[in-house]
Amino acid sequence: MPGRVVEHGDDGTSGDTSAEPDDGAAERAREAAHAARDREAASTAKVGTFASLKIHNYRIFFAGAVVSNTGTWMQRIAQDWLVHTLTGSAAAVGMTIALQFLPMLLFGLYGGVLADRVDKRKLLICTQASMGITGLVLAALTLSGNVEVVHVYALAFILGVVTVLDNPARQTFVSDMVGPGLLRNAVSLNSANFQTARIVGPAVAGVLIGAVGSGYAFLFNGLSFIAPVTGLLLMRTAELNSAERAPRSKGQLREGLRYVGSRPDLLWPIVLVGFIGSFGFNFPIWVVAFTDRIFDAGAGTYGLLNALMAVGSLTGALIAARWGTSRTRWTVASAGLFGTLLMVLAGAPTLWIFAALLIPTGLVGMTFMISGNTSLQLASDPAMRGRVISLYMMVFLGGTPFGGPLMGWLTDSYGPRVALVLAGAICATAALGVAMALGRVGGLKLRVRLRRGEPLLAFVPRHPAKGTDAAADLPADAPVKDGAATGGTTGRPAPAG
Repeated sequence: MPGRVVEHGDDGTSGDTSAEPDDGAAERAREAAHAARDREAASTAKVGTFASLKIHNYRIFFAGAVVSNTGTWMQRIAQDWLVHTLTGSAAAVGMTIALQFLPMLLFGLYGGVLADRVDKRKLLICTQASMGITGLVLAALTLSGNVEVVHVYALAFILGVVTVLDNPARQTFVSDMVGPGLLRNAVSLNSANFQTARIVGPAVAGVLIGAVGSGYAFLFNGLSFIAPVTGLLLMRTAELNSAERAPRSKGQLREGLRYVGSRPDLLWPIVLVGFIGSFGFNFPIWVVAFTDRIFDAGAGTYGLLNALMAVGSLTGALIAARWGTSRTRWTVASAGLFGTLLMVLAGAPTLWIFAALLIPTGLVGMTFMISGNTSLQLASDPAMRGRVISLYMMVFLGGTPFGGPLMGWLTDSYGPRVALVLAGAICATAALGVAMALGRVGGLKLRVRLRRGEPLLAFVPRHPAKGTDAAADLPADAPVKDGAATGGTTGRPAPAG
């Protein structure tokens, strides 16, 4: 007969036992109780900016990510500058980015299927270690003086293959650590972590490149992955809020695609993410080109500009960490504003105006990414979450093999200003198109009104009820009957996102 443990007070210490206890089982039960209490307290209270850090496993995960993200940004800056130095071509920088994200386009959905099937923590240990090895190999080639652009291309592609498995597992593992109540907060803190590293990493990389070359930035990145691997190994597995794994069966990929296709609240935001990811997030190309060709500056200025954009992204992430909900309308609105800011950025007449505009551009871009990621995760069934997020990542990153080279070619042929303003116009148009598509599904239409004191643009009922004001705005999150707005053919009510 298993031992009965009687707990006293809030400290979780055990009192008198009526039988010889199973110490291991009792300890695991206490850890699970502590974790559940932490999650409940954090999710029922008003969400603070750093609420998720109250959870032990997430603290370890976050700390390891601080180190590895800094190394990742150091490598990104050093890699882009190395390719530009070796080739003198913005298109070559775009090709490097394209090769890194091509595997996501080709195999991204399979990564989501695997993330739904296996232990995410163990999978992440393997992928994080593999990423570290690619950084060490690139460091060895660069420090030995044998690096060529083809080596950078090959290692970028290999890193992309590992990312196919790492991204969906890492994104959905956040929910396992903190639960749904703190998901948005944790996703926002992850983004803040990444953007903080984006401030530090480029600044350090710029100094290293100017002083000793790119090789030491690659070396630091390779070694930095020791931190997250160690954190994953030290986690308390009993405290994880793991979703039930999907059993291995045929047709799981098609099942995921059918699921998204039947849910307009998932499908249209993913379409929008595809446009923004393909055409809007090509800053390595544009910032390199503006730094070198427009403002005639060097690697130090390039690192500074990346750091300033990261300041805006970090601000956006910290603001989002305090939001209690994620709504699709914020995803669409931030996408439209992001496209508009890109067009304004393209016309910046001086280096300092360009630098200043990067801050709000980074803020709005981060708002879009967090809102899209969180709303999709919260709206998805847990058993489908890996496949939904893999599709999200596939279109966001997988569009880069098309958009990156195209924007690189436009930058080389017509100048960075033309390429950037065209990218902004595409993003803004895509946001408007998706807004109208979602409105049509929800039985709404776009109203344009120039009357003072009223919104210029608003969605109103397509067929207002008799006796109501046809110009009255319908709340963005109001449920719509017959599967409209968000339910699709599933008959689900409109989710909060």
